[in-house]
Amino acid sequence: MADAGREEVGRRVLGAWDAFIAQVEAVDLERPTRLPGWRAHEVAVHLGCWDDHTALADLIASARAGGAGTPPDVDGTNARVTAAHRDASRDEVLEALHLNREATARYLAEEPAELDTAPTVATVGTLPLLSVVLGQAYELAVHGLDLVPLGAPPVPAEVLQSGLAALADVTGALASSCGITGGVTLTTPEGGWAFDADERGWTVRRVAAGDPPGTAVEAPAALLLEAASGRVNPVAALARRRLKVHDIGGLLTLAPIVSAAPGIPGGPILSLAARTLGGAGGLLGRLRGR
Repeated sequence: MADAGREEVGRRVLGAWDAFIAQVEAVDLERPTRLPGWRAHEVAVHLGCWDDHTALADLIASARAGGAGTPPDVDGTNARVTAAHRDASRDEVLEALHLNREATARYLAEEPAELDTAPTVATVGTLPLLSVVLGQAYELAVHGLDLVPLGAPPVPAEVLQSGLAALADVTGALASSCGITGGVTLTTPEGGWAFDADERGWTVRRVAAGDPPGTAVEAPAALLLEAASGRVNPVAALARRRLKVHDIGGLLTLAPIVSAAPGIPGGPILSLAARTLGGAGGLLGRLRGR
C-alpha cells in the first residue's frame, strides 16, 4: 500500500481514527467489553498517546535507525499502559486518542517521504513504516467492532474496508519476508482486497465484488476482521457457512507465517488452513461429506 501513497493511506487511517473517536464518545467507558478484563476504558487507553507511551514516535525512530531492534512485547506493553492509566478521566482518555490521531496526521504532513518505505520494527516484525501507519486502520476497525455491543455507532463500511486493506498489506509483507510465493483475496459483498507475494516483494490491490479467482476468504467485512483477530472462531464460521474459503490449499501455503510471527493479524485464518486439511476426519472432510 506504500505505492498507493500518503494521500490514500492518510485518508483511510485518519478516517478510521475519526470513526473510532466518535464511537468512544458515544459509550460508557466503564462498561465491560467482550475482551476479558477490559472495559471500554482499557480499549481506548491502549490506543492513545501518553507521556509514557508514544508508539508512533518509536516507530519513526526505528525507521530512521534502519529498522534495527526486536519487536516489542505487545501484551506486556498493553498491560503496562492500561494499568498506568486505569484511573484516567474520560476527558484524558479522549485527549490521548486525539493526540495519537494528530501524531499520525503530523507524520503524513511533515515527515520526509523516504520514511514511508523505510523498515521499522513493529509488533509483528519489520515492515515499511507506511504499512504500519495503515495498520492502525485494522486495529481501529477491530476495536470499533468491540464497542458496537456497548451502544457505539456501527463501524463505517469504508473503515472496515480500510482494515482489510491493512490486513492484506501486512500479510503480504510477512509472506514476502518468509520467502513465500502466494496470495489471497479477502472478499466481501462490497468487494475487498488481494495481495500477491514472493521473495522479491508484494503487491496489494482493491478487488470488485464477485466470485474471486484463486485463493480467497469470503465473508462480510466485519466477520472477516473478527475472524482475523480471533474474536470469532473461523473454524466454526466455516462450519456454519458464514465464512467461505476458496482453494484452501493456497491458504495453507501461507500458514508458515504464523510460526514466524505468532501474533499476526489474520493468524487464526491461516491456522484454519492446517486444521481443515486433516483428510476425511478433518473439518473439510466432514463438510464435504454432508
